[in-house]
Amino acid sequence: MATSALNLPRSAATAPVWRDRLLALVPFAVVIAVSAIELLLADRKFGLFSGGFGMSRAVDTPAELGVFALGYAAAQALAGLAGWALARRMTRGMPGWTPAFVFTSLNGALFLAVLAAQYQLASYFSDAVGFALLKQLGGGSFVDALLFGLSEIGVAVLGLAGLGAAAWIAWHVLARLLPPDLPRPRGASRRLWLAVAAAFCALALAIPRGGSDAAYGLNRTLAWGAITGFLDLATDIDRDGYGLFGIQHDDAPLDPARHPLALDVPGNGVDEDGYGGDLRLVPLTAPLGAQVFTGRRPNVVVVVFESTRGDVLGRRVNGKPVAPNLEALAAEGSVARPAYSHVGFTTESLKSLFSGQLAPRKGDPSLLRDLKASGYRIGIFSGQPEDFGGISETVGERETADVYVDAETLREKRAFDFAAQGSLLVDESHLLAAFDRTLGREDWGARSHFAYFNFQSAHFPYNHPGIAARLTGDPLPRGEISAANARRVRETYWNAVANADHWLGELVARLKAKGVWGDTILVVSGDHGEELFEGGFLGHGHVINPEQFQTLLVASRPGVLPPGPIGMADYRAIISGAIRAARPPRVEAAPFMHIGPLDTPTAIGLAGPGEELTSLRLDTGEACFVERNRCVRYSALAGADRARVDALVSRWGSERWRDRQRASGH
Repeated sequence: MATSALNLPRSAATAPVWRDRLLALVPFAVVIAVSAIELLLADRKFGLFSGGFGMSRAVDTPAELGVFALGYAAAQALAGLAGWALARRMTRGMPGWTPAFVFTSLNGALFLAVLAAQYQLASYFSDAVGFALLKQLGGGSFVDALLFGLSEIGVAVLGLAGLGAAAWIAWHVLARLLPPDLPRPRGASRRLWLAVAAAFCALALAIPRGGSDAAYGLNRTLAWGAITGFLDLATDIDRDGYGLFGIQHDDAPLDPARHPLALDVPGNGVDEDGYGGDLRLVPLTAPLGAQVFTGRRPNVVVVVFESTRGDVLGRRVNGKPVAPNLEALAAEGSVARPAYSHVGFTTESLKSLFSGQLAPRKGDPSLLRDLKASGYRIGIFSGQPEDFGGISETVGERETADVYVDAETLREKRAFDFAAQGSLLVDESHLLAAFDRTLGREDWGARSHFAYFNFQSAHFPYNHPGIAARLTGDPLPRGEISAANARRVRETYWNAVANADHWLGELVARLKAKGVWGDTILVVSGDHGEELFEGGFLGHGHVINPEQFQTLLVASRPGVLPPGPIGMADYRAIISGAIRAARPPRVEAAPFMHIGPLDTPTAIGLAGPGEELTSLRLDTGEACFVERNRCVRYSALAGADRARVDALVSRWGSERWRDRQRASGH
């Protein structure tokens, strides 16, 4: 009898009980494993539990840890139940082991793949990455933003393809090893679903309103963020873009005029956006109208250094000056410091530089249009595509230029073979060669000339075949750029800036050789700064701080620049005054900064006297006094600190109000 039993095929009745129990435990093991990995990564990257340099919040008290644990467990349980239900539905009629396999693939491998992609992106751009930021990277085009990151996206696609191949192999191996008649595991009961969903909703409604460190931590986790995002969309009753479950939750769910980032109407006694009370308008700098320059008009040259920080002057690397030509220019002429980009990105910075406005529109007056109307010969020599993000169209580069050379016209000279328009980069040597063939051969004494140069050397990844080893003989390859190599990243970056400075010296030498140096105003600026892992981040435009938003403004003539702080929207008036040999104009409004569109930013900032800098994250309500390295929730502010942040809110509201009135024709 025993012998015949051994020869019978295995069935559900005779299969080992331990195998059934092991399969039933798979979902729990997968959820626990991926949760442990996510929490370890979150602490390593963000100091979620341990804190660290630049971290204003950490989940580090017993109460915070308890709240975080409840919320995280509820989110993971809800995601696990959803994944298990999906796995069972996808494997109807299949062997009993297949639901556990599909669950492991979805809630295990795919979860970890998304987590890895998130942290890879954060290693370059921080956790502030979002749709608005990606559009900024793409110059306003989301497609170009995706192409901009083509190399990283390509790696992710290859990784997903590898996961798919591994899953296919594992499926066939398990199909051979496991019997087909294993019992099918049961699904979750309706009671369990209702209990977990109710617990999650209760926690999600309660925790964000406290503005706690636990809420801050939970919003950095995948399941919590995805589920609350879906619920927020579902509870947006008045369709104003905000529901009950987001970080920026809607305190007036039935009133579409009141929500986070709503336009605050001045003087109506209502605080529509929830910050600063009813809007009090503050004085703004009046936009400069169209200008015409008459009489003796000097030649004008504007040079923009890509991603060049304000602390470049005086910077030494390995005992060598980073920018000796720029320092010589500053010593001979004048310097305005600090100078700020308003947005921390190239496209909008250049629009502000040439238009003199925070948010210019196509056809607005610009320095280029002023110079063309005044009879100047105009040359554009840019290492980037000037059509990118609508720069050329907005400020009139193509329409005014007599000579137009950029990374599109010199595509065969580009340093990288990336697909995105914003990734084209042409070395400065090719720009100077184009200048020598065209505008540089003309007689600048017979007619006033204007030349604009955009030097791209310091663009990420800070190294390309045209860059010489001026400060370091060991530049870092793109694939090795990481926080672990921060020192070498900085050396590579400053070496790139030194390369741009070298070509600035070559340009000055050409102007002197032509005999027009004494009759030329040369202005040099960065378009924004660059953080080099000082606060754990690499890049620009995602955190309002001096590293990312502060740049430089140097002029070849003394007395033509006002004292700082100034913003790039002030440049047009400053250059216009210098052309007329007038005293530098007084900067009437402190530099305002924003991340994302002016109307719907994720953060805003305002420069004050000296190095004073105030910021407010509108997604989390966190206000920072940057020069003090101190951050606090807006709701906890009082006294002078509250007044300082409210002044920032009033400035933002005033800028928005003017922009909205202008858009409506008032």
